[in-house]
Amino acid sequence: MVRKIRKAAVIGSGVMGSGIAALLASAGIKTLLLDIVPFDLKDEEKNNPAARNRIVKAGYDNMLKAQPALLMQKKDADLISIGNMEDDFDKLADCDWIVEVVVENLKIKQDLLRRIEPIRKKNAIVSSNTSGIPLKKMTEGLSSEFRQHFLGTHFFNPVRYMKLLELIPGEETSQEILSFIAEFGEKKLGKGIVWAKDTPNFVGNRIGVHGIVKTMQLMVEDGLSIPEVDALFGPALGRPKTAMFKTTDLVGLDTMGHVAKNTYDLVPDDEQRDSFAVPDFVNQMIEKKMLGNKTKGGFYKSELTPEWKKIRKVININTLEYEEYGKADFPCLEAAKKAKGLPEKIKAVVYGEDKGAKFAWKSLAWALTYAAERVPEISDTIVEIDNAMKWGYNFEMGPFETWDAIGVAESVEKMTAEGIPVPEKVKKMLAAGNKTFYKIESGKTFYYDFATEAYKAIEVSENVISLAALRADSKVVQSCKSASLIDLGDGVFCCEFHSKMNALNGEIVSFIGDALNYVEENGIGLVIGNQAGGMPPRRSSDLDLFFMAGLAKEGRYDEIDAFLKVAQDGLQKARYASFPVVAAPYGLALGGGCEVCLAADRIVAHAELYMGLVEIGVGLLPAGGGCTNLWKKIAASIPDCVSGADMATYFLPVFQAIAMAKISTSAADARAIGFLGPQDRIVFNRDHLIGEAKKEVLKMVEEGYTPPVKRKIPVAGQAAQGMVHAELFNMQNGGFVSEYDVFLARRIAFVISGGEVKKNSMVDEDLILKLERDAFTDFWKQEKSVARVEHMLKTGKPLRN
Repeated sequence: MVRKIRKAAVIGSGVMGSGIAALLASAGIKTLLLDIVPFDLKDEEKNNPAARNRIVKAGYDNMLKAQPALLMQKKDADLISIGNMEDDFDKLADCDWIVEVVVENLKIKQDLLRRIEPIRKKNAIVSSNTSGIPLKKMTEGLSSEFRQHFLGTHFFNPVRYMKLLELIPGEETSQEILSFIAEFGEKKLGKGIVWAKDTPNFVGNRIGVHGIVKTMQLMVEDGLSIPEVDALFGPALGRPKTAMFKTTDLVGLDTMGHVAKNTYDLVPDDEQRDSFAVPDFVNQMIEKKMLGNKTKGGFYKSELTPEWKKIRKVININTLEYEEYGKADFPCLEAAKKAKGLPEKIKAVVYGEDKGAKFAWKSLAWALTYAAERVPEISDTIVEIDNAMKWGYNFEMGPFETWDAIGVAESVEKMTAEGIPVPEKVKKMLAAGNKTFYKIESGKTFYYDFATEAYKAIEVSENVISLAALRADSKVVQSCKSASLIDLGDGVFCCEFHSKMNALNGEIVSFIGDALNYVEENGIGLVIGNQAGGMPPRRSSDLDLFFMAGLAKEGRYDEIDAFLKVAQDGLQKARYASFPVVAAPYGLALGGGCEVCLAADRIVAHAELYMGLVEIGVGLLPAGGGCTNLWKKIAASIPDCVSGADMATYFLPVFQAIAMAKISTSAADARAIGFLGPQDRIVFNRDHLIGEAKKEVLKMVEEGYTPPVKRKIPVAGQAAQGMVHAELFNMQNGGFVSEYDVFLARRIAFVISGGEVKKNSMVDEDLILKLERDAFTDFWKQEKSVARVEHMLKTGKPLRN
């Protein structure tokens, strides 16, 4: 039997349930979403289907309205059908996977599973999204066959964006089911799989909530403020900007408190059990329904003055009143700003001498020792714990990676001196001469295994290629400050950008040409991509605005044009190379980053792709071939057998994408806008992206790749410009756009339509490239464009003038 998920069901339409349904639908899976019939139906409503589906419809509607969006594109909702658990329960018989996401109540879950057992079809998988109830208790009294097909699948919220999926095997779950769901979750849903044991709150929340509550306790003891703690436990330690307390506001104080209490109650033998006792002031906040963002106030709160000025306030833990606060700072944080690389930043914080540094050290030390003590209780390896914290809490480094960063031996010596108990297994590791938890050898990453007291290679999918591991294995064949060329094997190379924000500066433009020459002589294909971290991931950004602004300020417009010509030539060289070039974008791919992708033969994109040609926001237009190549991509979609097509019809979406600076909300949306074409692929798992791009290169070579032929292209001409001018006139009169917006948009229309040519003319692409450069240079001569650029560089926000 070949197992497939053709249709899935999600029982429970709350935030988590609707989020799981949205992810399944976005992955192309037909999904049934069920919830209970309302308890308070009036007599006249009891036979009304709409009234009986009121709860599930509310969950479905909230999913559609959610921001950030839970669906990759709105039309994915067509794959979701809704119903209730009385009238539609028998529809579960058609489902290959049933996920229960009902309230965390053992009896309710037991009763539900007993109802599911006789209805589910043979071999259907059933899983629970419970975060704390033991699977063994849930399945008491159910058949062995059912238990073989049952497991825990613990998603993290918001489901679309959080990479972590904890899989919890039951005592009887078959290995075939576990392997299938792991592969399905990784490849089809794009999740990072962490194998957890059936222990309270599994891996991510056991470690994460311990760190949060322990830090709260220490904050009260040491007299630090909430903003001070968040300043310490943010990016300086490789944590999200929301740090500790803002993250808890997002999740909800009640949710955090429930996980903490649940853990405390269920782990009587935990050596740090008391670290799950939430401070009194937090319990009082929960009682007063000060729960965070969901109640418009938790640890932080925003208020508006009568003048509509936003004031941010923080709770005073002694009075439970909100008060304004300023920027928290410590000398250790200033030192971290100057440090290069995350390991040095963390060292600057935890090994500092000021009050904040000592607090951060103490909190981190307790967290590290706690993580070590949980192996093998909650997971068999340190890798699972590190991945859970990176994928579920957006840490840049997991606990053991962090321990390596600050120096295991040095930190253990400090812990011992301060009376912080160090796990014996860690002492034993050091005594045996093993100084780190991880090491890289021959391009492979190894972890220290406490059970065997030896290093083991981390097992990863064959689709995963680690650029960091390849760099460590001396696979970089060319490099400069802003980019590297890395050997991926099999004659395929990867051009990786690592300039600030991956902006296309002169060094990168030159390097692209060098990389193409190297691959021409030594390889068969090129991938353009990187694996930078962050949430969302680091952007591939515009042509270097600082560089351009400097030239414009000095009136060196010829040099701007010359730089653009080199950039265009480099990207067009990639477009017409004798070997396949595949771009592998993810996260933010704006401006120049988008132009690089459009110049490639193919795009293999991560599902979370926020792509756009956004130059109009700073008073410019795409001039690295972006206008030309987006137009070519759209025009190329017209079949050769179609003659006399009205190019104005195809012109309008290209113009709107550029003039309105459209940014895709996903890779699927990027395809709808036109940035991705029918031959481009979407990959749900970012870890697979470079590997899949490499496979695409090899596939194109195997199929007998021939470079595209440079031919004349059809353009919409002056007729399309007239159509745009009329619409812009109406928009300006309606106050929707400024006079300068109209000026910019009209010039953009002129460029895309081919300039002063007739409707449906055929022109050389070099003409549009020249029109791009001319317009870009002319815009730099405009005071309002310069003002927009300067405002963006100073504030990071667009200026409307």
